[in-house]
Amino acid sequence: MTHQTQTNSFDTLMELLAEQGFDGMAQAITLLLNEAMKLERAEALGAALYQRTEHRRGYANGYKPKTLRTRVGEITVDVPQTRGLDFYPSTLERGERSERALKLAVAEMYVQGVSTRKVAAITEELCGFEVSSTQVSRAAQLLDEELQQWRNRPLGEIPYLILDARYEKIRHGGSVVDCAVLLAIGINPDGKRSILGLSVSLSEAEVHWREFLTSLTQRGLHGVTLITSDDHAGLKAARKTVLPGVPWQRCQFHLQQNALHYVPKLAMRKQVAADIKSIFDAPDRHEAKRLLGQTVAKYQTSAPKLATWLEENIPEGLTVFEFPAPHRRRLRTTNLLERVNKELKRRTRVATLFPNDDSLLRLVSAVLIEISEDWETAKVYLNTQTD
Repeated sequence: MTHQTQTNSFDTLMELLAEQGFDGMAQAITLLLNEAMKLERAEALGAALYQRTEHRRGYANGYKPKTLRTRVGEITVDVPQTRGLDFYPSTLERGERSERALKLAVAEMYVQGVSTRKVAAITEELCGFEVSSTQVSRAAQLLDEELQQWRNRPLGEIPYLILDARYEKIRHGGSVVDCAVLLAIGINPDGKRSILGLSVSLSEAEVHWREFLTSLTQRGLHGVTLITSDDHAGLKAARKTVLPGVPWQRCQFHLQQNALHYVPKLAMRKQVAADIKSIFDAPDRHEAKRLLGQTVAKYQTSAPKLATWLEENIPEGLTVFEFPAPHRRRLRTTNLLERVNKELKRRTRVATLFPNDDSLLRLVSAVLIEISEDWETAKVYLNTQTD
């Protein structure tokens, strides 16, 4: 596709939204999907439409209409076909996967009768028809096979490992409970981000974290030089067992949040936060330790409990100083995972309550695959060539 064609498509999209506002959103999405799929086909074939090249891997073979049910209504897109090459647009696959998982989560709630009457209407709106337990089971099995293959894929060398957990509500044993979703993100030797895996457990107890970390090593995870996470007792014990000797960086953001619990007066909080930030922003470990000692002495009289806490806990956030300076800002917090958690929350809040842990695992897996696939084509997250 030529640059002029892309420009014309963009202009058409802007005209639609300018003239019709949100009423033109369905048309805009249709246009975007169609253009994205054409570009993807051209890349897969190694040639644009009517282009002559010796590197061509197949031929364009027209289009086939496909109707999609989206949150802006039904849209019909033109799916590009090929001859001589097996091709299906990932543009559709990614969206369909998480949409299927969401539909199944809501449908399971309806079938199992654990939700309100409103779910029946939502189910019919999402799926387009009344669902039976047999239909839900069959659809879940097909999607689970695809998601399980991704969760069990081989791993490799991952110098930097970031761990965190979030909670969702599920039905368990007749009650509504908080269920932990354990997450692992890695930065590979090329500086690219990757979602390594996830586990759904009833808590963050040591046994669950240990099983999760063990599963990562069994899939080939190796070469870890730093682990960044929050200070959770279960996780701390598990990483010492499964990945002994690997340096640990306690999330500086969470450290700052934790410190505020020991500040005796509200008026002191701003200054305490500034003092801790100056420690973390120090040019090297030696200066950071000097500033820490100075800060501990400063609050020894006015806030003795804070001073003691700072002296015992802040050093756990200084491990990152042993790594290249350009890497530190990326490695000193779990903010990368926090952004992933925000996207998960945006997608899971539609279901609100999951009927079981399998349903939760299914939707989270589908969303994480989308994020991980986007990262594969994104720019390098961390310049690992830095000395």
